[in-house]
Amino acid sequence: MSHRVGQYVFALLIGLVIAVTAYRWITDPGNREERALQVNVVEASRMRLRSAIGIESVEIADTLAPNRVAGKAYIYPGDDGWSVSGYYRRDKEDRWHPYLMSLSSDLTLVSLKLQDKDPALIEHVKSDSRIEIVE
Repeated sequence: MSHRVGQYVFALLIGLVIAVTAYRWITDPGNREERALQVNVVEASRMRLRSAIGIESVEIADTLAPNRVAGKAYIYPGDDGWSVSGYYRRDKEDRWHPYLMSLSSDLTLVSLKLQDKDPALIEHVKSDSRIEIVE
């Protein structure tokens, strides 16, 4: 009988530790602040992407709007800014085009790598040294 009581006490203690840890993690203001910063970075990257490719009505799959069909998207803080990846397409008939963007700490565009063969886009970005179209 004492063996069963020990199991119940152990299970209760583990459950209590998990509940307290989860509560502290959820209520930690640092997590909310970091998430708000990441949302701000992704929204800025969307504006920079639209501006760089010269298309306002583009569908974007990124960390705020994930799309499993397009692929995974990431946001990563670096030493001097952010790296954001995702996918875009012009319309439903277009395929998803991956991109990797580097932003400075003040969210200005440092570099943008695109995988897109659209001749109009190639012509549009050829004068901007920050933008590279890859195979």
